[in-house]
Parts: sequence; C-alpha cells; structure tokens
Amino acid sequence: MQVSVENVGNLGRKLTVRIPAARLEDTVRNRVQEMGRSARLKGFRPGKVPTKVIEQRFGAQIRGEALSELIGSTFQEAVNTEKLRPAMQPSISTSGKPDNGEIEYTATFEVMPEIGPLDVSGLEIVRQTSSVENADVDAMIETLRQQRRTWNPVDRVAQNGDMVLFEFSAQAADFRYPETDTDRVGTIVGSDALFKDLEDQLLGHVVDDAFEADLDFPADFRIAGLAGKSARASFRIVRVQEPKMPDLDDAFLAMFGVDEGGLERFREDVRANLERELAAALASRLKASAVEKLIDAHADLELPQGLVENEARQLARQSAGENKEVGSHEPFLASARRRVAGGMLLAEIARQNQIRIDTRRVSEALNAIASTYEEPQQVIELYSKDPQLMSGLQSRVLEDQVIDWIAQNAKVSERKLSFAEVMRPGA
Repeated sequence: MQVSVENVGNLGRKLTVRIPAARLEDTVRNRVQEMGRSARLKGFRPGKVPTKVIEQRFGAQIRGEALSELIGSTFQEAVNTEKLRPAMQPSISTSGKPDNGEIEYTATFEVMPEIGPLDVSGLEIVRQTSSVENADVDAMIETLRQQRRTWNPVDRVAQNGDMVLFEFSAQAADFRYPETDTDRVGTIVGSDALFKDLEDQLLGHVVDDAFEADLDFPADFRIAGLAGKSARASFRIVRVQEPKMPDLDDAFLAMFGVDEGGLERFREDVRANLERELAAALASRLKASAVEKLIDAHADLELPQGLVENEARQLARQSAGENKEVGSHEPFLASARRRVAGGMLLAEIARQNQIRIDTRRVSEALNAIASTYEEPQQVIELYSKDPQLMSGLQSRVLEDQVIDWIAQNAKVSERKLSFAEVMRPGA
C-alpha cells in the first residue's frame, strides 16, 4: 500500500492511497465462492450454484461491498501510519477500477487541530452550592397538590384562583377577532396565562354576565392581529369554577407509590427527588462555567469547519422541532462553534491527562436515569443492548469526569444559592 498526504489549508488533508488490485480481486473471488455454497436460487440445488451465475446476479453488489470495506480498512491503516486524527468521516473519490495493477482512491477530510498542552490552573470558575430545605419539600408537595386539584362549579362572582370559561371577541381598528361570532376561552384568574389586565376584567362577574372593556394587548400576545394593539373587548361569562385541593391522605400518597410509611415516607421520597434534581442542576452549572472559561481562554482555536457546519445543522433541526421545516443553519454557527470548541477542549484535556471512563460512574448515571421510570430494569437493559445509547451515556460521564478534574486544578470560588434560585430557568 502506498500513501501520500497533501495539505489543503490548515486543517484540510487529501490522502491518496494505492492498493494492489489483487487484494480486491481475492476478496471478491472468495465471497463469490462463499455465496455459491450458500445461495438458494431457483433451478439450482443448494450449494451447487455456478460461479458465473453468482457473478452475473450478485457480482456488482459483492464488488461494491468489498471495495467499500477495503477502503475503510486501508484508510484507517493509512491515517494511523501518517499519525493523522480525522475530525469526521472522509469524502472518498475513486473509480474502483485497477490501473497498472493498483486501485487508487483519494480521501479528503479535516483533521483535529494541534492544541498543545492545556493548562487550566489560571481559569477562574464559580462553583454554585445549595441544599434542599424543609421549605423546598413543602413547596414541592404543594405543587403536586396543585397539579392534582379538581374544579367545582360555583354560583358566586369570580375570584383570583378560579378557573373561568368565557366567550370573547375584540375589535382593534379594522381587525376583529374572531372574524365572526366569539371565541370560547378559559383561564385561571391571576395566572397571567393570558395577561393580567384581561384576567382582571373577569373578577367580580358571575355566570351569564356580559360586558365590554378597553384593553391594551401586549406585543407578544398569541393573536397577531391584537398583539401590541388597543381594542374594545366583549366578554360573556360561561362558567366559574373554584379549585379543590386534595388532602394529604392515603389515596393521594398512593398516586406516588407510597403504600407504607405515610406522610413521612412521602416527604423522604420528595426530598430524594429534589436532591437528585439539584445535584444534576449544580453539575450542569459547574460544567457551563468551566466550559465557558475554557473556550474564552482559547478563543483563537481553529476548528474543523465540517464539524461546525454539522453542529449548526443539528441546532437548526432542534430549533425547528417536529413537523416544522428546517431553515438556514447560518444563525446557529456562532453557537455551534462554541459547542464544538468546548467538546474538543474537554476531549483534549481527557487525552492529555489520561482521564479514562469510570465504569462505576457510568453505572451510577444509568441507575439514576432508570430510577425515574416505572420499570427501571427495562431501561437498564435498553441501554445495555443499544451501543449508541450507551456510547452517549459514556461520553457524558467522561465529560463530567473532565469537569471534576478542571474544578480540582483551576481557581474555584463558591457561591451559595437557594434551591429555587438554582432551579429557576435562565437564572
């Protein structure tokens, strides 16, 4: 096998590989013979299919598969010999036909940049700390009760906290919503699910009350024709319901799998869940702080453009969600660059410091994931049988190990937060 390497830019490489055509022909010939012994074709006895028949029917397929496998194995051999680290799968170009007894192909790809020794001792990282207090357990139990409240019709006027169903229309200049008749809308008064001024109009009214009011709709209102507009709104109250909170009795506790131990056991379970969520949130915040400082410290790091482009496309797909057309990935390039840089720097720290995957931590992480499902053992078996799922979990655990290593070697300060502050989105 002959190999030559050409630099195409700083990170681009063009690898030209020549391999003896006999290697391909030997493989093809052996596979044709194997298929002849096992193929079942109409008109021929099992194991007696002539070689020429196999070549006629399956020759192109066999040759294509053999060539693909040969290119794959020789490419890996070539990059190992040349000490190259491809950033992603190469683009292969070949005719697949012998020339002077050799088959030639070219592989074009980007390599991982040479980062050099990474020193994290100067990074200033904030480690946020917190704990679950009794008040946090009380608040979560109240939330669980709120989620399971029932609603009972009442004959009194609507109050804060009531669920009100009403008919609604609004006229803003030449725009009317809906175009004809009225829309039926429901909201919990005081929740600001619609917006405060509108919900306040419902207070003090009983079923069948009809009234009008002038409203200034917020700019982000869900109905585009009313967003940011002043309008005359018409209302008619259809139903008023008050909430009934469930008691903390055996029936309520049984909804959460607590059949023994009563309220004390329930509080222990709630605390354990909150502590698990808190630990994950604090670890995520530490990782974000460490990675941000690491990226900023290596802002001039050159990245493989192919990785950045792929990451940006993935972000675009995630942003679009299901059943939505994926738009341009260009708006996501800046975020993609930081994500690629972060992953690359963490991987390089692991490599330079010989940080290996801790199988115990992988098991703990898998058990933590499984514990949130009704059938934990099924989840564990699913991961064990799916190499892709397990590989993703192992990668996350290795990154967590690298973050712990950074925190041990960087300049770390602590900041105490409440449970609510840690769990608040965007805080």
